[in-house]
Amino acid sequence: EGKGKKRSPLHDFKKTGELMLIKVNKTLEVKTKLLNTTEQCAKRCSRNKGLSFPCKAFAYDRVTKRCHWLSFNSLTNGVRKKQDHAFDLYEKKDYVRNCIIGKGADYKGTISVTKSGIQCQAWNSMIPHEH
Repeated sequence: EGKGKKRSPLHDFKKTGELMLIKVNKTLEVKTKLLNTTEQCAKRCSRNKGLSFPCKAFAYDRVTKRCHWLSFNSLTNGVRKKQDHAFDLYEKKDYVRNCIIGKGADYKGTISVTKSGIQCQAWNSMIPHEH
């Protein structure tokens, strides 16, 4: 089962329709290129191919078929959301997910407290618990 079917690169992204992210912080990076499909944009973002930064999201302009790879996402400081009918925003799930899967080695989210509100131990700390 599942033979012959390729996994879509879009599976790793959370889609928000008709939304674009605007950088207020000018140090945040963006790269754009004409590409025919969102799958092509997602594949390049996942591999960071041709990008000088880790790709956290991309916005696809359906009108001009232009991909905008982003070094930031909707949770990044210095970014604002803008309603735009031409764009669909795709954010890497690893960066916007609010839960840990497995041992959490790949977790890149922003949650730093337990369910009961206790501050999490830093990964590089052996206090109060050893790893």
